[in-house]
Amino acid sequence: MCAMSLAPYGRLLRRPAVLRLVLVALVARIPHASLGVVVTLHVVGPLGRGYGAAGIVAAAMTLGMAVGAPWRGRLVDRLGLRRALAPSVVVEAAVWIAAPFLGFEALIGAAALAGVFMVPIFSVVRQSLAVLVPREEQRTAFALDSVCTELTFMLAPALAVLVATSWSTTAALVGVGVATVGAGVLLMWFDPPTRSVQVLERGGGAPPEPVSASVRASERVLSPSLLVVLLASSAASLVLNGTDVAIVAALVEWGQASSAGWMIALWAGGSVVGGLVYGAGRRSVHPLALVLALGLLTIPAAFAGTPMLLAVALVLAGVPCAPALSAITATLVTIVPEHRRGEVMGWNGSAMTVGAALGAPLCGLLIDRFGASAGFLAAGAIGAAVAGTGMVVLRAARRRAPRT
Repeated sequence: MCAMSLAPYGRLLRRPAVLRLVLVALVARIPHASLGVVVTLHVVGPLGRGYGAAGIVAAAMTLGMAVGAPWRGRLVDRLGLRRALAPSVVVEAAVWIAAPFLGFEALIGAAALAGVFMVPIFSVVRQSLAVLVPREEQRTAFALDSVCTELTFMLAPALAVLVATSWSTTAALVGVGVATVGAGVLLMWFDPPTRSVQVLERGGGAPPEPVSASVRASERVLSPSLLVVLLASSAASLVLNGTDVAIVAALVEWGQASSAGWMIALWAGGSVVGGLVYGAGRRSVHPLALVLALGLLTIPAAFAGTPMLLAVALVLAGVPCAPALSAITATLVTIVPEHRRGEVMGWNGSAMTVGAALGAPLCGLLIDRFGASAGFLAAGAIGAAVAGTGMVVLRAARRRAPRT
């Protein structure tokens, strides 16, 4: 029965280009997956600031990403991956190598600059999957990508916390900078296709089905459907980034900061299970519904009084994560023309960074005032409220729409 449920993944990975892309993405995402916890530990530790201050640095970085993501997406669409990535690799690596030697105020500006130039590994991989995989297999492909992302988030933060607590946050931040260079070079060497014509030129077989004729004919990308998906992205990011800060805060309160890595790994493990089940199934679920579940299932973590109870709560909270993120991507690629996907993936990245820019500092400030439980409660409740409101508005709009 398990083999039958995993059969869609077997079919997908028998495509050589997809397997190579998945493996490259696993490695290339490690630096970015480490950043959140390393920056938090550095600001709270050596810089002697609170979690609200750590949230401000995270917000600066994510606001930079919000500005830079659409621009970098357009560069990928127009110039190709290699030419678009080179400036990002140089600037981002330089920022994180220099970051340990900066004061708090300078770190805020540096983080914003790194965000503007951040290597767009997440959007590039999903954009490539959209042209490598036929339409009927894309939900499984994006679920697999989300699962692999979670595997990276299980490994990278644990490794980063080990380096930061065993040596120093300076070593961890410099390591992120060096790893960014390696990840960028690896991605440029592999140069995954982002347009169907590249698939044909490289002998990769027939490209997937194009988007519908009505969407292809229209150059107007911004639509109510796209806005709904972007809202789901923002809400999901708010929940995830707020929870990330709250996990570290809870363990610091209990005197177990070194356990943050494996606690985040358990959270990601729940997401892996949820993503595998969702990708192997036959039904699609609207992104807002999955984000609503993500918010609601995060709230119980606020009432976990011990590390063991928190671990259980986080596994549960992680289950809707990969399904929500994969549903967002799968919906995006069906509502925009292929030649604009890089830009739209950038807008999706911007939407996620807006959510992160709100979630991290807001939860950080609440944690400083009321404790770690307030961070979990705020992240879950606000994310659920945004997603629930979006579902109500969407349903009302559909009822008012003229019937044909």
